[in-house]
Amino acid sequence: MIRLTIQDEPGAFDSKVRKKGETYLQKNGIDLYKPLPSGTKLPPYWCDCLEELYESYGGMCAYLAVYFELETGAGTVEHFFPKSLMPQFAYEWENYRLVTRIVNSRKRDYLDVLDPADIENDWFLLNLLSGKPYPNPQLDCDIMGKVSVTINRLGLDKPRVNAMRALHYQKYVSGKWSAEELHESSPFVWNEASRQGLL
Repeated sequence: MIRLTIQDEPGAFDSKVRKKGETYLQKNGIDLYKPLPSGTKLPPYWCDCLEELYESYGGMCAYLAVYFELETGAGTVEHFFPKSLMPQFAYEWENYRLVTRIVNSRKRDYLDVLDPADIENDWFLLNLLSGKPYPNPQLDCDIMGKVSVTINRLGLDKPRVNAMRALHYQKYVSGKWSAEELHESSPFVWNEASRQGLL
């Protein structure tokens, strides 16, 4: 994972998502500061901004830090603060992260995952040969523990994910990809290779 800069809210977001959501919440008497009652489903107005979210973040999964094509159907709007627990953030742009569907399914309503907008680029490091991420050993114990929990919770070290990163690095080493192509496809790998002075 690498640091994510929150992008500006698109001009049409307020009318397409926020106002519709606020109207629904108010009309149905939903307490914004309490978890949703069991079985309550909010209208997914956030789906109406998926294309804008994809464009704003250049198609990069906020947690995997790899690019993907929206046409694959892999992209989802992830609520960093879970909408089921904090409905006040259900229709807020700054709470949305562009992520792949499989990672979103792992994040669910957990509150122990680090927000990529709040980390530093050297908190999550990579073994470039294996593709396996790990916490920077120079971090203090509290942050190191949070990095480990995030890796485990999101499955950032699943074998296939590690193999994907290792392949990306090998494409660069073998000359199939330039440093620019590595950055365009796999920013986390590029960031680690840059940190190690390998670019």
